[in-house]
Amino acid sequence: MKPYRTLFFDVDHTLLDFGATERQALRRLFEEQKFSLTLEMEEQYKRINQSLWRSFEEGKRSRDEVVNTRFSLLFKEYGREMDGVLLEKNYRTYLEEGHHLVQGALELITNLKDQYDLFIVTNGVSRTQFKRLKASGLLPLFKDVFVSEDTGYQKPMKEYFDYVFARISNFSVEQALIIGDSLSADIKGRQLAGLDTCWFNPERTLNDTEIKPTYQIQTLDELYRVLNR
Repeated sequence: MKPYRTLFFDVDHTLLDFGATERQALRRLFEEQKFSLTLEMEEQYKRINQSLWRSFEEGKRSRDEVVNTRFSLLFKEYGREMDGVLLEKNYRTYLEEGHHLVQGALELITNLKDQYDLFIVTNGVSRTQFKRLKASGLLPLFKDVFVSEDTGYQKPMKEYFDYVFARISNFSVEQALIIGDSLSADIKGRQLAGLDTCWFNPERTLNDTEIKPTYQIQTLDELYRVLNR
């Protein structure tokens, strides 16, 4: 195993259980709008949301376009014309209150913080990510947090990683590893930035893409094996 010194962690679906937080926020938003959130509506929202964020990762849409249209597009599917900006504002309030941890996340980061330089690399809204990381207890365990909104770029763009690397003293790509759940945003970064990658894949999703991670784990405690600890 390589002697890694710098570890980059994604946030959602890696350290924080975004699925649990998202479901809670969606339920509250729909209750506010006098709607019953059905499983079918939740799945439809996820399809719309994932498609929009994929466009963002590919540089085809801005972050504002993504967050301010996803709910108006969803409700339009059900014959309702809604103010996407207002819905996003209310949803964001509920989302910021959620900080469900992925099993083993706090223990892992606590155990690693004195042996490695730990950083957060995440796409998303800065205020939301910082608030959730702080509430979860993770924030003070990291040396720095790099949110796409603050950098002006997003994963997996090379410019995003260039921005991050330039702000870390004595940084060495050869001694760095990125850990995340997204093949397109996290693991593709290896091809663009030269990083070794560890794909967190708890659902054992089949990888039928050309994006190949250096390592793959199903639980966070398997990272100790990757790090040879």
